[in-house]
Amino acid sequence: MRITLGALLISTLALSSCGGWRDSRVNPTNWFGNSREAPVETDENLNPLIPQEEERVNLLGRGDDEEVDNSLLIAVIKDMRIERTSVGAILTVEGEAARNGAYDAQLVPSITQEPGRLEYTFRVNYPKNATYRGTPATRTIRAAVSLSNQDLAGVRVLRVIGKENARETRR
Repeated sequence: MRITLGALLISTLALSSCGGWRDSRVNPTNWFGNSREAPVETDENLNPLIPQEEERVNLLGRGDDEEVDNSLLIAVIKDMRIERTSVGAILTVEGEAARNGAYDAQLVPSITQEPGRLEYTFRVNYPKNATYRGTPATRTIRAAVSLSNQDLAGVRVLRVIGKENARETRR
């Protein structure tokens, strides 16, 4: 009883002494202080009713609805795995991008498909700004696609294409 009462008393004192920590200068959350509203610089010649970028307009006066594909092939395909599921398979591909910052990895079906062969291209987007090359671990990116049993019917070779190499697996 004495030990538990003593421990309870010590922990209560220790906990109550933490109240001053919130307002002290040692607390890292107080180093920058509270936020304040600041004025925003505006351009006097800016008219919000005039668009800053030209919009593409076709002959009928409508904008183009077609999106431009800026994706590129991934530099190197390092690994490819197929995991069977009850409704088909999952194709998982690991690649190494040419530089850091690659995003939106996709396995895109190739336009020309030969019978008995299923072919994908591994495509990624890169940021517009220049990025460092980085280490291989920071440039590694994965993509996966689900294949149904109908997609796999009659397929003997599954192939994924990158910029410098391709990987394939056979049944």
